[in-house]
Amino acid sequence: QVQLLETGGGWVQTGGSVRLSCTASGGTFDPYAMAWFRQAPGKEREFVAAVSWYAGNTYYGDFFEDRATISRDKAKNSAYLQMNKLKPEDTATYYCAAPTGPGLIAVRFDGHYGYWGQGTQVTVSS
Repeated sequence: QVQLLETGGGWVQTGGSVRLSCTASGGTFDPYAMAWFRQAPGKEREFVAAVSWYAGNTYYGDFFEDRATISRDKAKNSAYLQMNKLKPEDTATYYCAAPTGPGLIAVRFDGHYGYWGQGTQVTVSS
């Protein structure tokens, strides 16, 4: 079955940047999009960004204030999330997600994704 693996998390100073990677492996991978969500302790999971797989259209959560850029590399079955001007409130576990097929989905809703990575922790100092 398809597995998603996130890398690139870690500790970063307020105002710094981080680049997260997500790679799919283990089976046929033909999603409509790949996305990033995040979840902090005691908080609900929230949408960060998504990119459609073939057209490359991008979508961003309103809370992020234009500080994130999502991209994908179809040849590598990978998606990337560049985040800049990080704030302490960005501290969370960041999850990569993908739907199970190419059918159109509403990318901002986590219930539409069937594949999830294990998460990578991003910690931003105060």
